Amino acid sequence: MVAPLPAQAQQELYERGFSRRQIGRISLMLGVGTLMAGMPWHKSRADTLPVGGIYPPGSILLNSNEFWTGPFPSALPAGQKALLNGNRYLTGQERQTLVETAAAYDHISPELITPWPGSSDPLCRTVISFCSPTQGLVTCDPTYETVWGVAEWLQIPLAKVPLRADNGYKADVRAMLKANPHAGMYYICSPNNPTGTLTPLADIAWLSRHIPQNAVLVVDEAYLHFSNAPSAVSLLASCRNLIVLRTFSKLFAMAGLRLGFSIAHPSLHDRMMRYDGIYQTTMLSVPAVAIGTDSLKDRTEIEKRRFETRQNRKVMQACLSHYGVSTIPSDANMLMADWRKAPEPIVAKLAQNNVIIGRSWAIWPTCSRITVGSAHDVQLFCKAMESVGPLLK
Repeated sequence: MVAPLPAQAQQELYERGFSRRQIGRISLMLGVGTLMAGMPWHKSRADTLPVGGIYPPGSILLNSNEFWTGPFPSALPAGQKALLNGNRYLTGQERQTLVETAAAYDHISPELITPWPGSSDPLCRTVISFCSPTQGLVTCDPTYETVWGVAEWLQIPLAKVPLRADNGYKADVRAMLKANPHAGMYYICSPNNPTGTLTPLADIAWLSRHIPQNAVLVVDEAYLHFSNAPSAVSLLASCRNLIVLRTFSKLFAMAGLRLGFSIAHPSLHDRMMRYDGIYQTTMLSVPAVAIGTDSLKDRTEIEKRRFETRQNRKVMQACLSHYGVSTIPSDANMLMADWRKAPEPIVAKLAQNNVIIGRSWAIWPTCSRITVGSAHDVQLFCKAMESVGPLLK
């Protein structure tokens, strides 16, 4: 049973134009908290588990942008120690230490950081907090689809601005503003999922200056650590309508541990907390907090994983190019490969060789997203491509 939202929160949603049914759906979304990934919009994703619930033993998983190995070795002792205290909830100090460590990493004030059990909750929460039936959502296309699903499920106007080759496949911020000059939220993933392309900070700053006064610009930096690009947090001093999202699921290899944080001015976090945010931000895994905190201190491992990903990505690009398959230049741990035909037979052939690749997006039906794996994974992928070659002729 999902508890109803407080009367004050419901009234605020009514005043923004939500119906009783929509508010009921919002209650359900917020009630499931870290189980956001189980909501209806995820059920048709092509990279979900196969029939039977598991992949064949020995499968090379290049489908979900996970890192190929586990959390940082330097951080594991802290996580193992925290397991011994797993009988206790957070005492408060672990969370604050994470906040202060994250703030030091980005050279910002700790008051700007709010931790979450993963990044799905704050991402969904931004749509609820800043959009409405009259103030829509604007995104790129293709991009990470969770925000699309939330908007569609809550019947929030949604505008998708196509990524274009002549613009380097980066977000066209002027086209985004034109698509809906009165939206409540503009969403940019940089590096973008699934293309791995970056949106320049100058473009992000321009959009921040031109969106409506009560709107927000959400910059999802889930993949930033794979790149040497500067973070949008550097704009917070001048862009007070900016929310930056981070996760430990990618380069830090903590997808199964569920830890992330949002970075924004306290007034924006206050708006995100109007429902049950205070509850969710304290429901953190003690081992995940310990591992995440120590991982942020290990700059050497961050650079090592960034370098290895870049080298393995180059090998994968060269392999695909050998078979005439073009890819978009990427700054993340993924490649968008254009097979120039329906990808289903190719995906199936690779799976027969125990290589599982990712899904397609409706706007580019001949493309597949492929995660960059370890050097060994990439070697096996290139070997499997030999069987795919005849299908590409």
